[in-house]
Parts: sequence; structure tokens; C-alpha cells
Amino acid sequence: MSIKIQFSKYQGAGNDFILIDNRNGHFDRNNEELIKKLCDRRFGIGGDGLMLLQNTKNFDFEMVYYNADGAEGTMCGNGGRCIVAFARDLNIISEKTDFLAVDGPHDAEIAAYQVNLGMIDVNQIHRDREAYVMNTGSPHYILKVNDLANLDVFKEGYAIRNNEIYGEKGINVNFIEPEENGYFVRTFERGVEDETFACGTGATAAAMAMAIDQSLEGDLRIPIRVLGGQLYISFHKSGNTFTNVYLKGPANFVFKGEIEIG
Repeated sequence: MSIKIQFSKYQGAGNDFILIDNRNGHFDRNNEELIKKLCDRRFGIGGDGLMLLQNTKNFDFEMVYYNADGAEGTMCGNGGRCIVAFARDLNIISEKTDFLAVDGPHDAEIAAYQVNLGMIDVNQIHRDREAYVMNTGSPHYILKVNDLANLDVFKEGYAIRNNEIYGEKGINVNFIEPEENGYFVRTFERGVEDETFACGTGATAAAMAMAIDQSLEGDLRIPIRVLGGQLYISFHKSGNTFTNVYLKGPANFVFKGEIEIG
């Protein structure tokens, strides 16, 4: 028996996602094989991940995020911005929202194609030799490098993500290099198991790592350039504690359609 699934496609700085309005609860959120198939770029719709927009008490909606491998994932910053745009386009919200994700409540504001998304506070920063390690809704490893444009991000990121320290649960690996107007970041994402055009929680972690690295304090706004565009991270830093954290960047509708799954 085949089923037809209505979907929309959005992208945030090149991070692309399948969005499904599941307020009626008809989509089976436990069907990992189906989600993996939908995310496949040759046999499905194609995407770095899939999100369900669902009803929940006390919030405008709930965001349920899945990695491209079909498994339910941790928080996705670029996905969070895209689902805010999706909710706006469904007339669930207008300019502001409070929604629920796997790491707790998030607030956001949307104007045209830019979404400013509230992220979780961070107060635990670890070091792994030269790298910074933290959780900004998803776990991240941040390493400063030279000549990032020519770095083999797949090879280097794959090795760190699968090493004896991080291999069991995996970690997202971010390489960062200073540039004239901020920083350039490239990311190897677990769950996708490849480099992506952007990673919102990774850009957030990278900005925090550089604030520590440069001994910055107070209210800060750090530009982060990724392969897919420009992101801006703002927060209040006091020592190694980050509060009032926001991730700002684009969220664009690409297309919508219907797919039949047999």
C-alpha cells in the first residue's frame, strides 16, 4: 500500500531540510527507514535532515528533527530557523514565536528571510588539546586551522568524529579560521556523515570558542561565514558562561510537493 506525503523544502545558508506539517499526527515519527529514504538525494527528496512540525501544549509548535540517516537528532540551529519560516508560511505565527525542540524552549523573530533564533545557554567548555569542545544543543569540536579553504574537511572531520574519544556517540567537527570580517567555518556533521554547507549549532559553538580564545567579555556579536552564506552569533559572555545566545541568518523556502512512497 502506497502513501502520499505532502512536504516543503527549505534551506538555511545551504543547509537543506524536508519540512512536514504533522499537526494531524499522520506521519509515523518512528519510521527511521522512511525518513532516511526521504532524505536520500537519489531515491527520495534529498536533504541534510527532516523536520516534523507538531502541536504541543504551551508553545506555538514542536520541532522534531531527524538526521539524514533517519535517526532522531539533537538540536539543529539552521533547521530551527527554517521551521520558524515554515510556521510563518503556514500562518501559525507572524513575526515572533516560542516553540519547543529536543533541547527545550526556543524563541525566535522572523523578518523577511532572516530569522534570529534563541539558543540554549552554555556554561561547560572543555579542551581537547588545541580544540574546544562544548554542547550548544548538539555536541561540537572546534579547532583553529590555517588555509581552511584547502583543508580536506571530510578526511580530517571523519577521523575526529570516529576516534576513540568521540566515536561511540559521534561529534560534529568544526574547523575555523579568522578572516577580515569575522571567521570562516567549515563543518563535518555527524548523522549526515559528510561536510555540510552550514551548521547553526556549530557556528554558535565556533563563535563561543573564539570569544574564549580572544579573551572577549560582555555583549558580543560575531560574524561567521560558512560555505552556504553568512551567519551572525550574538551572546553575553561572562567567563565561560554564555547567555542570551542568538543565531541569526537566512531561512528560505525552496519548493513544495508530494511524494508517493510504496
